[in-house]
Amino acid sequence: MASCLGLYIEENVIKYAKISKDNDVIKVDAFGIKFYDRLDTAIEQVIEETYSYKTPISINTSNEVYNYFYIFSLLNSKDMRSYINTEFESICFENQLNVNTFESRHILVDDLENREKIKAIHVSVNKGELLRKTDFFSKYKLTNVSPVSISISNLLEISKSENVENIAIVNIENTTTVTSIINQKIYDITTIDDGISEILKKINLKENSYAKAYEICKNSTIYTSAGKDLQYEENAYLDDIMPTLYNIVGQVKKIIDDSTNRIDKVLITGMASVINNIDIYFQEYLEDIKCEILKPYFIHSYGTEINVKDYIEVNSAIALALQGLGEGIKAINFKKESMTDKLPSWLTIEVGGKPNKDKDKKPSKISKVLSGADGNGFSFSLKGKITRGEKILLRSSIASLLCIVLYVALSIFIYNQIDDKTLETAAEEVYVNSQEGAMLADKSSIDRKTSEYKQLTQSLEEKMELNTEDKRLKYSIPTLLNKIMSSIPTNVQLTAISHSGTKVTITARSEKLEALGMFIAKLKTDAILNNVISDTARLETVTLTEGEGEDQKQITKDLAVVTIEGELP
Repeated sequence: MASCLGLYIEENVIKYAKISKDNDVIKVDAFGIKFYDRLDTAIEQVIEETYSYKTPISINTSNEVYNYFYIFSLLNSKDMRSYINTEFESICFENQLNVNTFESRHILVDDLENREKIKAIHVSVNKGELLRKTDFFSKYKLTNVSPVSISISNLLEISKSENVENIAIVNIENTTTVTSIINQKIYDITTIDDGISEILKKINLKENSYAKAYEICKNSTIYTSAGKDLQYEENAYLDDIMPTLYNIVGQVKKIIDDSTNRIDKVLITGMASVINNIDIYFQEYLEDIKCEILKPYFIHSYGTEINVKDYIEVNSAIALALQGLGEGIKAINFKKESMTDKLPSWLTIEVGGKPNKDKDKKPSKISKVLSGADGNGFSFSLKGKITRGEKILLRSSIASLLCIVLYVALSIFIYNQIDDKTLETAAEEVYVNSQEGAMLADKSSIDRKTSEYKQLTQSLEEKMELNTEDKRLKYSIPTLLNKIMSSIPTNVQLTAISHSGTKVTITARSEKLEALGMFIAKLKTDAILNNVISDTARLETVTLTEGEGEDQKQITKDLAVVTIEGELP
């Protein structure tokens, strides 16, 4: 008869269930809940109480992250794995995470929205957290580490009929997971941050005991439209319970409403499922969707003497134990097979036996059977005096047995040492990878700061250049005008002067063309302007006023006009 101990471990609480299976008959041998301060002590107590020193153990992962990738169905399995790994590496790169710090598994289901694609449900767990958790079981036979959000489906009995229901399993533990099962296969997993941990923490502040807080939850009844006559004294802690449940049921309703697949039934499980009327409370919000408490499919065969509610509160542990017994999806096991696990089942040593009460009596016959792999063998018996050939054969058999025992013992010792070194190497690798990830994050931060510094420096330099240029222009124009005043011939008149940046444009006129030429030459030789050029002089007829007072008169003259351009020095 195969058996497995399922342990669901969360902060401050451990749920356990020891399950045995004989063909199709499943039995719960032991179960319970413990609130703890030290996890290692709580594990030892559970192992001792359930007598599971050599029993296979199945536990849950913690803080797993789910991603979904969509792959063309025509790809082979190797290409699919490569695509999934590449997509996960891209996600890690975008979030500045080191992909080597994660252990991942995935399962494949048909994409119901696109028949040409397959949907990959990718689960990743931090290697450091995984090692810290599995280290507590180094003395025991840990065989399975799986996400409970996937293992929880083991509690359902898959129907053989074509008329199947689509189910959403709401597992309200410290956090809440909603596992959607479409066409009898897990299709989607959503994590909700709200859970019973918030409720227990609030009540613990009043009662100073998580165990008592949990008992209060078990004895609390939710107000429903069908139970308005409940007394307030019986629900004194509803103010601590209802806000969290309201948030959970609201998010569950949104998940179901947003789903493209119809959900026929909601099954509620987890620690919060022990709160009375929680299924009715969900039913009032989800209306047309049938809401029930999740019961393990094999419980109905136990008879009426079993309190089903006691089993329901350890559903997560039962699901993990079933996972350890080979049910469910095997691809999600995060426990790597050790060297000791790979030893063949027949390579074991049993020492001891019943004492021989007739040891003082002289045996009349010594028999020995040596069997081969096919069950056949040979036997011999010794009566009276042992012959020399029989002595040699007996000594050879004992020597062979001792060699086998020593070989097996040495093999187990070496394999255990290899496992220890492998764990140490993995721990060091996780540490190095985490440091590498931190280094990459620091480098990225430094590069970002350097880029910001360069941008600020460039902006500052540009502003300084602009300020310097503005100041230079501010003082250059008055200087230019002073130089022109001292250099301009008396018979040359400036009619316009303008500038754009360092470029200056001057319009001058004179009765004599020679005077304009002299003015242009002065601008060049005295370096009043750089790169002086002028256009061809042109004649313009202008009206001038001469004289003062009554002697003023207007005269018309033909003047030479020229436009001069240059740059400020």
